[in-house]
Amino acid sequence: MTESNNPSAIRSKAEITEALLFLMQNAPYNEISVKQIIMEARLARKTFYRNFESKDDVLISYLKGIIREYYDVVNTGKVNVLETIFLYVDKYRDLLQLLEKHNMLHLPLQCINEYLPILHNKFFNECKTSSFLFKNLDSEYLMAFNTGAIWNVISLWVHRGMIDTPESVKKTIAQYLKRMAKVSLF
Repeated sequence: MTESNNPSAIRSKAEITEALLFLMQNAPYNEISVKQIIMEARLARKTFYRNFESKDDVLISYLKGIIREYYDVVNTGKVNVLETIFLYVDKYRDLLQLLEKHNMLHLPLQCINEYLPILHNKFFNECKTSSFLFKNLDSEYLMAFNTGAIWNVISLWVHRGMIDTPESVKKTIAQYLKRMAKVSLF
């Protein structure tokens, strides 16, 4: 994907993304072509390829934007991380359910695993919470541990149809973490 702050490029990317997500509601992902996407978005083929390499690139770009937005919020150090995770999951519930429908729920995890370390390294020194938690420890293992745990919870929640409220899932995890803090594991 090509990064650009040009308003026209930003608008085109959004229209292409919306078109792909719309098409995914009605057709199997592997049957959707770039031609269908550009017809739905009412854009020229060259506009698509000026902004994206493939339809996969469209989804990856969209997911990375969500991850970047989430990380910017968490990096302020002024939010409850668990609460923020569930706010974002709930905010993007339609996307997650759409990815589940197409057996593509692995894609957000792939993006998180690739993109989060880059964001973490970029902002590590700015965030006091990260500095405290990760100081003198291998941050890659810790990010993998945290991401894997929370992503499995999110995946289960999505797989179950997201019928439980975000608050009830969050409460279960928070209570468990409090209990874990009281238990000496080592």
